Amino acid sequence: MQKNKGSTLKGVITISLMTANVLFWSGPLMFVALLKFLIPLSSWRRWTSRVMIWIAEAWIGTNNAIFRLLGVLEFDLRGGDGLQPDNWYLVVSNHQSWVDILVLQAVFIRRIPFLKFFLKQQLIWVPVLGLCWWALDFPFMRRYSSDYLAKHPEMRGKDLAATKQACEKFREIPTSVMNFVEGTRFTEEKHARMNSPYRHLLPPRAGGVAFVLSAMGGTLHEMVDVTIVYEDESPTLWDMCCGRLAPVIVDIRRREIEDWTAQGDYMADPEFKSRFQDWLSGLWEDKDKRFDEIRNERSPPLVGPPDA
Repeated sequence: MQKNKGSTLKGVITISLMTANVLFWSGPLMFVALLKFLIPLSSWRRWTSRVMIWIAEAWIGTNNAIFRLLGVLEFDLRGGDGLQPDNWYLVVSNHQSWVDILVLQAVFIRRIPFLKFFLKQQLIWVPVLGLCWWALDFPFMRRYSSDYLAKHPEMRGKDLAATKQACEKFREIPTSVMNFVEGTRFTEEKHARMNSPYRHLLPPRAGGVAFVLSAMGGTLHEMVDVTIVYEDESPTLWDMCCGRLAPVIVDIRRREIEDWTAQGDYMADPEFKSRFQDWLSGLWEDKDKRFDEIRNERSPPLVGPPDA
């Protein structure tokens, strides 16, 4: 793959247009969110939620138009036929960069329901965006270290309770529940520290996926398994804005979610927990092999962000 040289001027223009786009759409989004909050009727809140999703998709669609206009984000899309915008999906992906989120939004806009990401609690304080994510019912997760839980055992299970609460909202309208299963972005330092058994991935964290499937049992029947491959392991958002990225390969595989994955107690049943971890580890082994195969291929064809 040929890496682009990029341009600092292009980066400034891209960032400026993306910022203007955020400010333009955040006003209507927050106005509808306020109306949703003020009138506590279930039918009203479902309707306003759909309006906010329409606004968010228009926001993403405008981002994609910016990327096409400036030629800063190109794809080689593989798979994903037959996806529907009125179904419920569990979307899992490897995680290397903040660019991943823009890639996933660009690829899946209006092909599947609006993506709802699990975000770190600290991200709610990101100016403007944090409030928008909150208004769109993105679940904010507070992860506790083992040392912290040892000192504060009363906090154990709080993150899973937040997951359950979020999933109850997801049942109301078609949703794509997005999970970066590794829990953090890939770096060589993390790869070594975690003693990862994979060449290109960090070990998957099964608890969050298990709890989502349990909380939404009977609703989620299909997984969208995404493998994102860059020429460099962890490109920055600035690299993308400057047009320095080689085409991003996005490999999409649809997988049926077997009924047993939603029928056990991950926290209390050691046998189910072991089986679930083995199942997810098998998916990650397959993803790691695909990553190798893709990296060994020649330059892919160029495709811009899909039309919104």
